[in-house]
Amino acid sequence: MDPSVTLFGPVDTYLAPVIGYVMLVLIVLNVVGRGIEYNRIADRAEEGADAISRHPLRVATNFLLVVGAFYYLTVERHAGMIVTLLVVGLFLTDFFEFESRKVEARQGWEIERPWGAIGASAVALMYIAYQALFFLVKPYWSAVV
Repeated sequence: MDPSVTLFGPVDTYLAPVIGYVMLVLIVLNVVGRGIEYNRIADRAEEGADAISRHPLRVATNFLLVVGAFYYLTVERHAGMIVTLLVVGLFLTDFFEFESRKVEARQGWEIERPWGAIGASAVALMYIAYQALFFLVKPYWSAVV
């Protein structure tokens, strides 16, 4: 990003240089929250669909990921667009995976892992890690390209 152009003024001064790392931490916390939520759902599924609820950590990280992705879009246009698409896809997948867990509990079926959300978060994690940790790969990348 051109340092002379800032959309959010002082916020860009502090947050723009580290937004990649913030997104990386948020996606890792989201994966942890999803694991905790799955264990909680699997334990409560025997009590019925009404006993199943979303875990606050996953809900908070989903919200912060969406907000962070749109902010990242203002800082880095190309990478921000890709991250935004991945995060919005992850958000939608999480929403429908949770609803399918409720259907499984209501029908008395075995509770499956949220494979769609796991796949979406793995793709998002790989891309965000690539963007945030590119400095580790840059010497080798520059030698080839």
